[in-house]
Amino acid sequence: MTTFIYAIWVICQALTFAIFFNVILSWIVMASPRNRFVISLYHVLRQITEPILAPLRRIIPLIGMIDITPMVAIVILQIVSQVLANTL
Repeated sequence: MTTFIYAIWVICQALTFAIFFNVILSWIVMASPRNRFVISLYHVLRQITEPILAPLRRIIPLIGMIDITPMVAIVILQIVSQVLANTL
């Protein structure tokens, strides 16, 4: 059972980093839209993170023009990670 919990903890940590880098790359893509490597990396990260972010976007409204959904997702993932870490 602890191996399963540890695997879920690792997935939560990986998704946290993926969401963070997805946000950073979205800014870089807007600033430099011609860099194919950055655009392809952004699309890969978007495919990984969108199943988590899309349901939250339906619940959480935009604040002005700012999407706080990635921040909320990271907080939720970190709470889950801490709960799992305390059970190990």
